Amino acid sequence: MSLLTKSTGTAAARETPARRRPRVDRLPYLLLLPCLVIIGVLLLWPLGQVVGMSFYKLDSVRQLRGDREWPWVGFANYAQILGDPFFRTVLRNTVLFAAANVVLTMILGTVVGLLLNRLGKRMATFVASCVMLAWATPALTGTIVWKWIFDDTSGLVTWLFNKLPDGLSTALFGRSDWTGYGWFNDPLLFFSILTLVVVWHSFPFIAVSVLAGLKSVPSELQEAARVDGAGPWRVFWSVTFPALRPVFGILVVLSTIWDFKVFTQQFVLAGGTQDRSTFMLSIYSYAEAFSPPPKYGLGASIAVILTLILLVVTGVYVRMVLRQEDES
Repeated sequence: MSLLTKSTGTAAARETPARRRPRVDRLPYLLLLPCLVIIGVLLLWPLGQVVGMSFYKLDSVRQLRGDREWPWVGFANYAQILGDPFFRTVLRNTVLFAAANVVLTMILGTVVGLLLNRLGKRMATFVASCVMLAWATPALTGTIVWKWIFDDTSGLVTWLFNKLPDGLSTALFGRSDWTGYGWFNDPLLFFSILTLVVVWHSFPFIAVSVLAGLKSVPSELQEAARVDGAGPWRVFWSVTFPALRPVFGILVVLSTIWDFKVFTQQFVLAGGTQDRSTFMLSIYSYAEAFSPPPKYGLGASIAVILTLILLVVTGVYVRMVLRQEDES
């Protein structure tokens, strides 16, 4: 009897680890599979094609269609782009434009979000819906409207400046007749208008995101700071901003990515790729690839460089988030 009990116990002991072995739940992976397939087909495969094209000399449509062999040039396209002084000018334009737009978009969006938080529920919903119309408007449609506003003959801005007294207009701007004035010809003025268009289109998302984050901040903390004598500015920097730091971090990264790859607004306002003094990386890549004579390999290498810059920006932010989580 004791031998039977021992043998039974030994067999049970041998079976216990197998029975207690955790089972892998494959359901989450199966649910993610369609999304991963779509991402791979629509994003990773085209990105791989662009990376591959950047290592070849492609200067005709026949080569792209496979009618002619692709000449391998290795990193020659990257060396040509990085060694071109014009690329450094384009990179400077892109960085300065993105920095200015991120700062202005974040400031305006945060101010609007704080104001929406002070309104009643119904009024805040109404105002937020109106503000989101700018975000919902397609970039092409909105830019066409702004281009009409600055039209040199029938635009609203031209009409307003013509309504100024001649003496005042001449004293301030050196001219009294603004009909025919090229608002998009001067690079500084062009970038100013482009910044206005991009900020107008981007700040509603920031405002609504900040408003959503403010709803999660305990009102007791803000009230306690006010009781201690803190003003609105002090309450924001000591209570609100630390609580919304993760939200602001995500919004800064998203804004940086969007502003680095602005293309539609610039292409429409500039009327194409003729004015190289206002080039940024996205339109520079397009111009090199599709302007005659086409240089698809050079255009692809510029696109890869832009992608790497954005990956570095995203990687820095992810590292900062992980470091904050480790410290907390």
